[in-house]
Amino acid sequence: MTSTGVAAIPTEPKSDSIAPSNANSATTTQVQYRKVPVPPHRFTPVKSSWPELYQPLVKQLKLQVRMNPKSRCIELKTSSYTTDPSSLQKGTEFIKAFLLGFSISDSLSILRLDELFIESFEISDVKELKGDHLSRAIGRIAGKDGKTKFTIENATKTRIVLADSKVHILGSFQNIRLARDAVVSLILGTPPGKVYNKLRTVAARLNERF
Repeated sequence: MTSTGVAAIPTEPKSDSIAPSNANSATTTQVQYRKVPVPPHRFTPVKSSWPELYQPLVKQLKLQVRMNPKSRCIELKTSSYTTDPSSLQKGTEFIKAFLLGFSISDSLSILRLDELFIESFEISDVKELKGDHLSRAIGRIAGKDGKTKFTIENATKTRIVLADSKVHILGSFQNIRLARDAVVSLILGTPPGKVYNKLRTVAARLNERF
């Protein structure tokens, strides 16, 4: 136990957490450490989804991880079993994506693909709106039963999270730009029909490309 009464992260992983490494796997010499604060409204989701969060960090990235309930932070640490220098950064981005509201499956895509990013912005960054005007702007982005948001996601191959007046977009750099343009148009009052038409054109171009 540390002087604060919080159990320290063990210097070596438990035998049931990480498979034994071979002679060439212990390549990381300097231990690195990250803390990711957990917002109060995401503490319960983290607790309920802890196994799904924990396993890819330990088994895939070979990191040591724990939830520190006293400081309400998720703590990540490299060890002699960590082979990829980018593991700590990838693990941190994976945790941050989940804390922003993305699902576990969407957040895991950050570990599988190198070209994915998250862009966040406030609706007020686009246009200063308050009260009912802000609520209507959020409603235009979501659409009835989430239809507009799903349409933007499917057309631009992104994932979008609406958190109060904040918008978080997960995807490649180019696709994030396309999704953001659609969201900004809706915030500025463009009718959803016009946004849909533009998205159809965008989707057709993306399909041709792939």
